[in-house]
Amino acid sequence: MLTILLVFSFCKILKYCMLFLMCLTDGQIRLTGSGSTPCSGRVEVYYNNTWGTVCDDGWDSDDAKVVCRELGCDTAMSAPQSTYFGEGTGQIWLDDVDCLGNERSLTQCKHRGFGTHNCGHGEDAGVFCSGEKDFGYNILNKCILFYRQLCHSDAAMEKSCRKTVKCCVSLAGSGSTLCSGRVAIYYNKTWGTVCDDDWDLNDAEVVCRELGCGTALTATQSASFGEGTGQIWLDDVACSGSERSVTLCQHNGFGTHNCGHGEDAGVICSAEQV
Repeated sequence: MLTILLVFSFCKILKYCMLFLMCLTDGQIRLTGSGSTPCSGRVEVYYNNTWGTVCDDGWDSDDAKVVCRELGCDTAMSAPQSTYFGEGTGQIWLDDVDCLGNERSLTQCKHRGFGTHNCGHGEDAGVFCSGEKDFGYNILNKCILFYRQLCHSDAAMEKSCRKTVKCCVSLAGSGSTLCSGRVAIYYNKTWGTVCDDDWDLNDAEVVCRELGCGTALTATQSASFGEGTGQIWLDDVACSGSERSVTLCQHNGFGTHNCGHGEDAGVICSAEQV
């Protein structure tokens, strides 16, 4: 009976955990723009149901350090200014950001207040971080913190979660956004791409839904968002369209492929967030 209760509790925790990963919360940050990667790009902040940029007034290495650490991207190498990764659009959320460098979140740093600025998008701030190896685990750690707060879990449950939540999906590449880009899979502590062999709208549908990005408009092939580097994790992906994750679709197995990065697959989804 105890075993059944533990299994039920863990399944419930994972449900909340996955819901958390799908939700956007005020203060969440991302890196995007032309030539961006999971650990370099134009800094954007999610606030009041809208993504917005950060002005480069006073933007320096201490500010970049907080962003890199918050995203699990090692240390800051530079804090580029003057819209290095291309101009954003719409809202500019932060200006005169002044971090000490030890804050847990960029929005905890001193600034003028959300939406108060004297900037244009020609002043959008960015970051270059020194690595990408911890990006996926940063998401996982947020998940673990969330269910600890929700369910008062213990160390044994955390260990089970780490064994269960092994990979995640992101979109990257030239011209990528939160909901369009080259599909990147984080597995075995490494980011890798997906080969476009048999890549179709059913596969893209699973990715878009997994990211909370609405429905799939296009399943791009031939490295439409630029070529990735390093590992190619998936090949011959064959989703029915109903799977909860692209990694649950039929494929050749992680790392088994006959592709080059000129065949990197991507998606264009219908929405920025759902």
